[in-house]
Amino acid sequence: MVQRVLVRGGGDLASAVIQKVHRSGYQVVVCEIERPKVVRRTVSFANAIYEGQYVVEGIESVYLRSLEEIEDVLKVGKIPVLTLPEAEVKAYFKPHIFVDATLSKRPVDYQVGYADVVVGLGPSIEAGVNANVVIETSRGHDLGRLIFSGFAKENTHIPGDIGGYTHERVLHAPCSGVLATNCKIGDYVTAGDVVMTIGGTPLRAEISGVIRGLIHPTVSVTQGLKVGDIDPRGTASNCYSISDKGRNIAGGVLEAILCVLCGKDRL
Repeated sequence: MVQRVLVRGGGDLASAVIQKVHRSGYQVVVCEIERPKVVRRTVSFANAIYEGQYVVEGIESVYLRSLEEIEDVLKVGKIPVLTLPEAEVKAYFKPHIFVDATLSKRPVDYQVGYADVVVGLGPSIEAGVNANVVIETSRGHDLGRLIFSGFAKENTHIPGDIGGYTHERVLHAPCSGVLATNCKIGDYVTAGDVVMTIGGTPLRAEISGVIRGLIHPTVSVTQGLKVGDIDPRGTASNCYSISDKGRNIAGGVLEAILCVLCGKDRL
């Protein structure tokens, strides 16, 4: 029997998990919000909500508006992405496995038993209470580690170091307003360049590099929201492939699923 996986979230790290479990033979369905604030859209299955269909590393996701379309999409090896209430999708799809891949950006409103296997990513999710297993998502020695009791590390809100840059490479909205940009993901910018305007206020690049991520222009932008990401390494192809962090976390999720299914989740 093919195991069914329901993933909450379709951003870049969630999509690394989706890609891994899909390639491992599981049937995967994704639940997202109607206007996901994903920045690394070129490696996010959630981008299907904006594009209709979207391909990440050879795997196609399709935005569906009805539950009845799920089975047909699964039969042809694609990933259904829905913005319907999760409870409705869960009742229809009947997943064996549930993965909360939002990294605690949404309320933890489930417990062990929500599915046969429950896996959570990042802080605020208690292993042994909310989930069978929690995956460490903080960069460093423990990234991808399986936690069977307790919590993952708290979010430091410090972006990962790439080329010696952390906060400098991330673009945050200086104010609330309508976003407008002539740049696209994969473009090279120089420090000082105007990447976009928000409510008419220019947002300039602090460093030179390739634009690795940009929020979709239809998203309602509020002050402080992360709206872009610059990669100082300058390799445009990196914008279209899953990150090392994503692959590490995805491997942890697959290991967690197998541990619980094999009855080894008490190690």
